[in-house]
Amino acid sequence: MHKFVIERELPGAGNLSAEELQAITRTSNDTVKGLGVPYHWIESFVVDDKIYCVHVAEDAETIREHARRAGFPANSVKEVKAVLDPTTIG
Repeated sequence: MHKFVIERELPGAGNLSAEELQAITRTSNDTVKGLGVPYHWIESFVVDDKIYCVHVAEDAETIREHARRAGFPANSVKEVKAVLDPTTIG
């Protein structure tokens, strides 16, 4: 399994209501269940005109298939090569 960051261009994303965000969540969860392969949505970050998502899957094509089935944009899908945090310095 590999970790990916997905950039979704969605004008006005930062102004979505709680109900709209819940609907997106339901759609994503239902789509993950229907994929029939190992897939984990970790978290997403909503900013002004984009949503950045962190997902774990076997490959980028599975990420794109999730987006297609859910009707979400997937403008960029990048595999995470390393993770940095305050403990990275050793």
